[in-house]
Amino acid sequence: MSFDRPAIISARPALTAELMERTGLDEEILRRLVHRFYDRVRADALLGPIFAARIRDWGPHLDRMVEFWSSVALMTGRYHGAPVPAHATLPVDWTHFDRWLTLFRATAGEVCPPAGAAHVIERAERIARSLHMAVQDAGRAASAVPALRGGGADGRDGSA
Repeated sequence: MSFDRPAIISARPALTAELMERTGLDEEILRRLVHRFYDRVRADALLGPIFAARIRDWGPHLDRMVEFWSSVALMTGRYHGAPVPAHATLPVDWTHFDRWLTLFRATAGEVCPPAGAAHVIERAERIARSLHMAVQDAGRAASAVPALRGGGADGRDGSA
């Protein structure tokens, strides 16, 4: 028995259709995944305060995250943001990313068909590793001592 899924807006319709067929994912499943996942994040003792300090209006954020996961999971090209700079200076470490992944895996397993859950979890794990590296790099850059050059008016650094 087959059913028609609602049309999806995609910059790559053939690829998106193939991914939807292979994973069982569609926009409605991704919307439920994002909303349920962020309900858990907001209620989480570790992650909730970090998000609460930065997001005041959850509606637009959730819409943006649905677009993000549509782009990541179904290659729709709907998301046009820059997640690395937005996350690089957050006060987080691997403990936070690990908790984020734990909540995401659980939610994906409940909301998505098995192939779809595996698909989005694999991508979430890559995203977490990438963002964690960006946070580490930003922390190293912030704590680096700048090289001092040409301290004097004559361009010399004053050393003998």
